[in-house]
Amino acid sequence: MPLPSLTSLQAAILDSVGSRETAGHQIRDYLKNQGIRISGPAFYQAMARLEEAGFVKGRYENEVIEGQVIKRRVYRLTGHGEAALHETVRFYQGMGPQFGGIAHA
Repeated sequence: MPLPSLTSLQAAILDSVGSRETAGHQIRDYLKNQGIRISGPAFYQAMARLEEAGFVKGRYENEVIEGQVIKRRVYRLTGHGEAALHETVRFYQGMGPQFGGIAHA
């Protein structure tokens, strides 16, 4: 079986996005709850790479909080990203239970 096109971190990120638009801070919260620690700059660099590769599509959204306009980045999974995630999940599931940490299938 060939190696998947995603790393385990990239797969965890894509799994957290799922089928809906998800804000960057929500993805980071999901990763933190999964025991994955990643700094803000490293996270957004990873997201930029996933976007460049066509796995996610991002856009900016303005939100008003206490009279302040906050610009936040939201992401959605593309068809290419969903296919890569499924490929990665199948790969790790084929390795046995000790490697099957990705819940999506």
